[in-house]
Amino acid sequence: MKVVLTHEESENLFFDALCNGLGYIESGYDLELAFSDLDYKNAKKKLSGQSCCYEDILMSILRNGGSLTLKDLDGDFTQTIFLKDVHERVADTPIRHLMDAINEDGDAVTADVILQSVFYREVIFG
Repeated sequence: MKVVLTHEESENLFFDALCNGLGYIESGYDLELAFSDLDYKNAKKKLSGQSCCYEDILMSILRNGGSLTLKDLDGDFTQTIFLKDVHERVADTPIRHLMDAINEDGDAVTADVILQSVFYREVIFG
């Protein structure tokens, strides 16, 4: 079964995954999210005057053409993504987890699987 998502739906699901799974991914798998300091500064400036959180800034980095990198502190699993990767890969999340996210029944595991699906195109940790 293939689920077709709009760009907005993919971005919303990825944003939720960042909010609910990024801490788990970083601490549980010894990965670190990295991005350009300049991209972060520009994204934050673009959002100034709005109520925003860290994950809003991360999405703004992607929407502004920047990238996010998951750095593997112990091995060879460092990967970089751009917004087009979010648009193309969220829908490739294993269906059980994707449907949980769409139905708002997800948890940290759901978020973890979405993040891995986008960054790695498969679940390699956990």
